[in-house]
Amino acid sequence: MKPGNSVEARTATLAEIAREAGVSAPTVSKVLNGRADVAPATRTRVEELLRGHGYRRRGGEGGRSPLIDLVFHELESAWAMEVIRGVENVAREEGLSVVLSESAGRLTPGRTWADQVAARRPHGVILVLSGLDESGRALLTSRSVPFVVMDPAGDPGDDVPSIGATNWQGGLAATRHLIELGHTRIGAITGPSQMMCSRARVDGYRAALETAGLPVDSGLIRPGTFHHESGYRAGLDLLRMTDRPTAVFAGNDLQALGLYEAARELGLRVPEDLSVVGFDDLPVARWVGPPLTTVRQPLMEMAEAAAKLVLELGRQERPAAGTRMELATSLVVRSSTGAPPA
Repeated sequence: MKPGNSVEARTATLAEIAREAGVSAPTVSKVLNGRADVAPATRTRVEELLRGHGYRRRGGEGGRSPLIDLVFHELESAWAMEVIRGVENVAREEGLSVVLSESAGRLTPGRTWADQVAARRPHGVILVLSGLDESGRALLTSRSVPFVVMDPAGDPGDDVPSIGATNWQGGLAATRHLIELGHTRIGAITGPSQMMCSRARVDGYRAALETAGLPVDSGLIRPGTFHHESGYRAGLDLLRMTDRPTAVFAGNDLQALGLYEAARELGLRVPEDLSVVGFDDLPVARWVGPPLTTVRQPLMEMAEAAAKLVLELGRQERPAAGTRMELATSLVVRSSTGAPPA
């Protein structure tokens, strides 16, 4: 290859790779250099052969687009806006732009998305509440595109850089607060069961009840989706019970606001008849009536940490804080919680 090329050969020539793949040498070169005008099936075949023969792009930032790719599994709430602000703060300081994409509700973006990212070679990729399958990881790694998972949906694996929050501790603190106020029938509205953060929050809720010597009543737990509508419907279900809960821990603030609506519809007052705790501490939490007691998840700080980490990895630096971080949550007590009704 010509001096200055962006890849290095170790065990085979481009012509040999091309023969094995059944394509031309220029096609192999296009794949190596991130060109988009290669059929996905051909790109996959060539990428596999390149990895097998030890081809890898050289480190450094040469040839990268001045971008950070930020991908959400859903992009429709104030939660996402906090994350975007955090990434933008870091990108602005580095003279970079942020590209937003959505994986249409899928927790693992498809191969087409990975192909597009690999072709534009950003400085890094941040995946929010999602992850990458093995083929996606291999593709980005072969192009030396670093990636970080923020608030991973499942266990990202020991080799995947990730930024999260102390979700279990947050669920524990929220439920313990309600217990200290005197509540003994405490309901919960969960997030999606396949999300690690959701499971951790519910486990913290259970741990608080068990530590206080209170039973964990599965009849007081309702599944949700982290959306306003699921909080409303689960809230109606819980509050229509003959022996309804006097307090509810909602898996996030949006579900807590849906629960507010259900309570109003049934003529219940917050907090006189029902105490409510949310999770996230979105800006709206302090302005609703009554202001919402919630667990603060430092979303903007998490996003800033993810952006700094992915840029450090791109510069091949050793991150001072490591590649797996959990930022602390904290309980913010406002006016939506009080003693249970007499």
